[in-house]
Amino acid sequence: MQAKPYKLSKLKNISLIFGYFLVAVLIYVCLTPNPPDTSGVTFGDKIAHLTGYALLFLWFAQIYQRAAQIKPVIALILLGIAVEIAQSFTDYRTFEYADMLANSAGVIIGWLIAATPLASLLYQLEKRFL
Repeated sequence: MQAKPYKLSKLKNISLIFGYFLVAVLIYVCLTPNPPDTSGVTFGDKIAHLTGYALLFLWFAQIYQRAAQIKPVIALILLGIAVEIAQSFTDYRTFEYADMLANSAGVIIGWLIAATPLASLLYQLEKRFL
């Protein structure tokens, strides 16, 4: 089931700015020497990658209609690859193909979830309160 078309009007610019802020936070977390500890959970690192990228895409899915979502899909997959490459240039983080796969899978899962009415949540809030 595909979500109905929507278009943010009043919240679009601020939503984009916040989305780019979320991208910056994700890059920071991925490149910091002291990342969050996920060692207590089996595959915690991969779950964190998958979840982070899925949620990040879902934010952008609130802004872009379904037909325009391919650009953020590609951009976030490329971001996940670029971050892993950037990690290989540090002494404190490691390059992993499995992380690239988890990042990309997160984007794809987010894209699949965005085909549901969840992708219009921000629009519904804008319509109701603004």
